Amino acid sequence: MTGKLFLYGAVLMAGLGCRQTAKESGADAQEPTTVSTAATAKSLYVDLDGNAVALADYKGKRVLLNFWATWCTPCIQEMPSLLRAQAILEKENYVFLLASEDTADKIMAFAEKKQFDFTYLRLTGALAQQQVYGLPTTFIYNEAGEKVDQVVGGVVWDAPEVIQKLKEIE
Repeated sequence: MTGKLFLYGAVLMAGLGCRQTAKESGADAQEPTTVSTAATAKSLYVDLDGNAVALADYKGKRVLLNFWATWCTPCIQEMPSLLRAQAILEKENYVFLLASEDTADKIMAFAEKKQFDFTYLRLTGALAQQQVYGLPTTFIYNEAGEKVDQVVGGVVWDAPEVIQKLKEIE
């Protein structure tokens, strides 16, 4: 009996992936998020050297902000396609930022081991404060700093239809 319960629990956990909590659907309408409102505190993100980074610093560029974790399998699985998309969109005024709640040491060890050439950031607040309830989650900001899309779950970022959609972001 214990074996069946363990197997059921393992299957249930595998089905949930890296989801943290289910977001309650509410009737409260929200104002559109812009880079300035998403980064009101300069210390919301820091680079791996501990320097404060604000999304507003990237205003005038399109930003793909990917929330991930070193322990999240779907996050890691999408990284090769994210890297290829970053190269494809280099001339489209895109900045790719990968933000994690993990410690800077864990992120640096991951980056060194995997050799993915990304701009890694450490989120100093909680994912829930950013309305991120599952990993990976990606926010897309246009050049005006407005959040124009949110993608929850792993994506093949270099798929032609995804690249086309990202190129059309205004």
